[in-house]
Amino acid sequence: MSNPISVKVGSVELKSPIILASGTCNFGHELSEYYDLSILGGLSSKGLTIKPRVGNPGVRVAETAAGMLNSVGLQNPGVDYFIEHDLDYMDSLGCARIINVAGHSFDDYMAMIDKLAPHKDKIDALEINLSCPNVKAGCMSIGSDPEQIKLIVSSMRKKTDLPLWIKLTPNVTDIKTMALAAQEGGADAVVLINTLLGMAVNIKTRRPVLNNNTGGYSGPAVKPVAIRMVSECYQVLDIPIIGCGGISNYEDVLEFMIAGASAVEIGTASLVHPTCPVDITADLKDWCEKSGESLSSLTGTLQLW
Repeated sequence: MSNPISVKVGSVELKSPIILASGTCNFGHELSEYYDLSILGGLSSKGLTIKPRVGNPGVRVAETAAGMLNSVGLQNPGVDYFIEHDLDYMDSLGCARIINVAGHSFDDYMAMIDKLAPHKDKIDALEINLSCPNVKAGCMSIGSDPEQIKLIVSSMRKKTDLPLWIKLTPNVTDIKTMALAAQEGGADAVVLINTLLGMAVNIKTRRPVLNNNTGGYSGPAVKPVAIRMVSECYQVLDIPIIGCGGISNYEDVLEFMIAGASAVEIGTASLVHPTCPVDITADLKDWCEKSGESLSSLTGTLQLW
């Protein structure tokens, strides 16, 4: 095996299944001080919007017993600034360049595609955030409505031939319906899962810890939920799945892939141990060498009872 940990997500070839999750690695500047990002499969940029966003005020990150809550509110410099100042840097990192796109309306998403289209030679995939658990201006309804998902994805599909990876919210009754809507709209892959909606309470003040009251919950505690949703969607989809949620070691990666993921994203674990993705990559290579298996052969090998 020339590279037993290489995988493919549709037409996108990754030297490793490890992708740095959006919102935990910015555009790569900070983590590149710790290690060479070219050893990874890819990096998903900070979520970008048409206009700059300062994010939510007050306390917006809180650690919990088995994870963390965040209500950052999509703070970002805006797509124009990104194109001028950060896109070339991402292009130089040597791993897949995945641009995370967020919006508050149908028009926002379409405008984002128009902005990025001229730079498609520096982009490997667009990750479309239809979950937006921390923004009050309509995003939740988009990610929870299969008709809206299909409309937005199909409209994007008409505007670009770049791979569209649709990041879905887990805060729905039936994730399969949402994933199928993305597929029917022309998505090339789905990313499962974004954060679960959660809350923590300060028992002294009797107020929520986060000033936004609620936030996206991530970390080890969400992994069983994410694994279940990956497995459910793998059984009904014809497009690849990128698994995300609670990954902190190589065994977690294997679990996600056996359940149906073609690749994975690591987020919260990088905030705890910045070199975690490097350690996991090394452990995956060691596992492949000892087992004689390639990682890509694991996808969807789960045998349900």
